[in-house]
Amino acid sequence: MLTRLIKILLAASSLAYTVYLFSKAQTGAAIGMIFVTIILVVMTLKSMRLVLAFVQIRQQKMPEAKKWLGRIKQNQLWPRQRGYYNFLLGSLTMEENMNVAEKYLKEAVSLGLRHAHDEAAAKLNLAVIASTKRRTREAMMLLNDCKRLDTKGMLTKDIKMVEQAVKGGGVKTSTGGRGGSSSSARQARRAKK
Repeated sequence: MLTRLIKILLAASSLAYTVYLFSKAQTGAAIGMIFVTIILVVMTLKSMRLVLAFVQIRQQKMPEAKKWLGRIKQNQLWPRQRGYYNFLLGSLTMEENMNVAEKYLKEAVSLGLRHAHDEAAAKLNLAVIASTKRRTREAMMLLNDCKRLDTKGMLTKDIKMVEQAVKGGGVKTSTGGRGGSSSSARQARRAKK
C-alpha cells in the first residue's frame, strides 16, 4: 500500500511540475516532463510485473511467467489487477492442480476482468474443471456464459470442443475410459482377454 501511495505522489508532483513549467513559458522542459509524467502515471496504474507475466505467457514461457507472478505482492494491486493476477495463476496451475486452479479462477471472475473475452476464457477453464469433476450441469451453464461473453468469436472452437467433451460424457482420462476407478479399467482389460 505504501508503494502505491509513493507512486501516486510522484505522478502527481510530476504533473504539477509540468504545469508549472508551462506557466513559466519553459516549453521545451515542459514537453520533456510530459513524457516523464506519462511514464509515472502508467507505472502507477499498471503493475509492470503483471504485464511481464502476460508477455511470458504469450511466448509460452510458463516457468518465467510463474517467476514474475511470484514477485507480485497481491495487496499492492488494484482490484481488477487482482482479478488478472488470479486468472493468470489459475491458468498456470491448471495442469498441476485443478482444485487450486478452480479457486484462483473463481476468485478472478468474482473480482472482475476488464474484457469480456478474458472473463469468457476464465469461465471456459472453469467449465473444463467442472467437466473433469463430473459436474455437467455446471459445465454447461459456464459454457453458455462463455458463448454469451465471447462476442468477437475468439473462443468459438474451444467452446465447441469442450461442449462436445461435456456432452460426450466427460473428458477422457489417462486410463482410456470416461473416468471411474482403476479397478473398472482392470475389469475392462480382463474382459478383452
